[in-house]
Amino acid sequence: MAFAAVLFDFDGVLVDTEWAIYQAWRRTFQDHGHDLPLELYTRCIGSDFQTWSPKTHLEELTGLAFDWHDLDARRQEEILRDLTPEGPMGGVIDLLDMLTREGIRRAVVSSSSHHWVDGWLEKLEFAGRFETIVCRDDAPRIKPAPDLYLEAARRLGLEPDDCLVIEDSLNGVKAATAAGMSVWVVPNRVTAGLDFSAAERIFPSLTELATAFPLVPCPDSWRKRS
Repeated sequence: MAFAAVLFDFDGVLVDTEWAIYQAWRRTFQDHGHDLPLELYTRCIGSDFQTWSPKTHLEELTGLAFDWHDLDARRQEEILRDLTPEGPMGGVIDLLDMLTREGIRRAVVSSSSHHWVDGWLEKLEFAGRFETIVCRDDAPRIKPAPDLYLEAARRLGLEPDDCLVIEDSLNGVKAATAAGMSVWVVPNRVTAGLDFSAAERIFPSLTELATAFPLVPCPDSWRKRS
């Protein structure tokens, strides 16, 4: 099957940000006498705290109300410190180069903010590699709702079934499936234990995914409109 565009999730797919974020949350829990099991935390991966909230969970465990403004600021400092040396996930650059050569269009679709995603893309000098960036404020609902992926297809002028989604989370798989798009999964060290049977294909890395990609020339009608 040929795809007109590949829509990349950001966190955990293009950059390994998920582990540092999880570790910072886990330290917050441990500071208050509790652990945060990975299998519990993954409920909110790819979405937001409306799906499952570590804040609510910690308050329920401790019976306390926290100053989240202060805790969030300190946790963000820890995350940025831990991510300072981080670069793109293995295989990202080769995959993007291959998609560019094949004339397959590219977008980023993330439940995170533009401030976070755009900042990373600028840091990695990736901004020019994607035709559009769709983030949390660009559609009424974030993942697991399909809105962000549908907005990306609308911006590209494509039908949903012309798009392939690359995800790392269950919320992302649900969103892509609900949007009527094909979805391939590359789990990372945070999401590796999840059941991704709803995805069409699962790969251990983007390098392996690239070798399986259907390199079928795209019709001219799929290419970026001038």
